[in-house]
Amino acid sequence: MADKITPEDIDRFYIRTKKDAESGGYHLNPDVEFTKALISGLAINEERYGYQSCPCRLSSGVIAKDRDIICPCDYRDSDLNDYGSCYCGLYVGEDIVNGKKELVSIPERRIPEKAEEKIEEKKSGPFISDLKLPVWRCRVCGYLCGREEPPEVCPICKAKKDRFERFL
Repeated sequence: MADKITPEDIDRFYIRTKKDAESGGYHLNPDVEFTKALISGLAINEERYGYQSCPCRLSSGVIAKDRDIICPCDYRDSDLNDYGSCYCGLYVGEDIVNGKKELVSIPERRIPEKAEEKIEEKKSGPFISDLKLPVWRCRVCGYLCGREEPPEVCPICKAKKDRFERFL
């Protein structure tokens, strides 16, 4: 599988990812070799599963179970705010880019599957609302919008439609 992905593919993927990150106000890790290794993992996972699951986490191969770890994952912004980088170190804050801070290991935020099932059970109760339209939340950046369907692409972080959840 991995031999189908060429160094040229990784270079193109890196350039595209960097451009997308910067257009959204984010920074990729300045260690290009490290970053390209992560991007290679994303490319392999995309080839393997059909989506870019985080290369630093175990993917189930079931998109519905892995949606929270599709890059950029749901935890990126919280990790950036609290630790200066995301879990895998692909996205980093300005202090790391400028060499004022070093990349550190950070704790996993992902909720274990059994605990997540219990949370979903509690959330499934009836919602009473006077809103005329449903409210959709981007699971990556938290963007909210009121409309019949979520947007095809988040205007803030560029996440695809399937990364939205019904909020209200």
